[in-house]
Amino acid sequence: MAIDLRSDTVTQPSPGMRDAIAHAPVGDDVYGDDPTVNSLEERLAQMFGKEAGLFSPTGSLANQLAIRLLVAPGEELIAETNSHIVRAELGAAATFSGVTTRTWPAKHGLLKASDALEIARPDSGPYLVSTTAIAVENTHNFGGGTVQPLVEMRELRKGADEMGLSLHLDGARIWNAHIASGVSFLDYGKYFDTISVCLSKGLGAPVGSLMLSTKERVAKARVWRKRYGAGMRQIGLLAAAGHYALDHNIARLADDHRRARELASAIAAIDSSLIEVSGVQTNIVGLDLTSLPISASELSVRCRENGLWISALGPKYARLVTHMDFDDSQLAQAKEILKKALVA
Repeated sequence: MAIDLRSDTVTQPSPGMRDAIAHAPVGDDVYGDDPTVNSLEERLAQMFGKEAGLFSPTGSLANQLAIRLLVAPGEELIAETNSHIVRAELGAAATFSGVTTRTWPAKHGLLKASDALEIARPDSGPYLVSTTAIAVENTHNFGGGTVQPLVEMRELRKGADEMGLSLHLDGARIWNAHIASGVSFLDYGKYFDTISVCLSKGLGAPVGSLMLSTKERVAKARVWRKRYGAGMRQIGLLAAAGHYALDHNIARLADDHRRARELASAIAAIDSSLIEVSGVQTNIVGLDLTSLPISASELSVRCRENGLWISALGPKYARLVTHMDFDDSQLAQAKEILKKALVA
């Protein structure tokens, strides 16, 4: 069987999770009658110190619902240059909400509050676009799974309040940030007006993200979710998987982080130019192939031919993501496959 490290979304529901799904009490969520999804929304809102939550099928939709509520058509959202919202949601903010975006660059995607605040332009009058919200991604996917510093979030909140700006947290992998840093979910949540969290990245659920905010914003988001075609019926089946994931799969993320560091160390031993081991904070291992004569696509093909699946996310950038279905035996195999592929 192939070792799949393309993403932490490739996991299979465990027997315990499947059992939870099979026995979940359900109702029609469009009418607000599904008890399992209602309890999941309430649970996650409380975890992050918010009033309410809304289940969505994808992280992209959870992000876009939040953006829709914070930024009016013709106004501006700013975010880091390689953030998921900017690079991996296919221009959804512009397509669905008429929102423009502008970006600031950050090494490894790490937030410096001053970088964002310096380019923000609120209340720009009738001739220039006005900034109304800032988005932060934690952990930062294309930055290599980096964890955003709490002190910078605090400074960003302070500056945003002074400017009258809203803040959105793309917390798809906030679970990893919590385990790596020890920062509580409440501490992460208190600096943001809206938050998205994903249950199918790292936590092993088959589907599901939630948008968290005030009761008023969530009520409006529910209308937009239906308008976008994502009103769902007996989704307690999926929410039950989310409950199981929260109950069983957060603490074990430390194993994914350990294996990612071991993988990075093995790769650095082959060629230290490929990765800075100290920069691997969570479960993402990003390889810079600039010094090699092969492309990321060629490396991906070499690995796949030997039973290891990785992602080529740029001409010279490859990514490996550890997860709950990747164990120590597969780690040893992956090291050998990578060694063969990189020295061929």
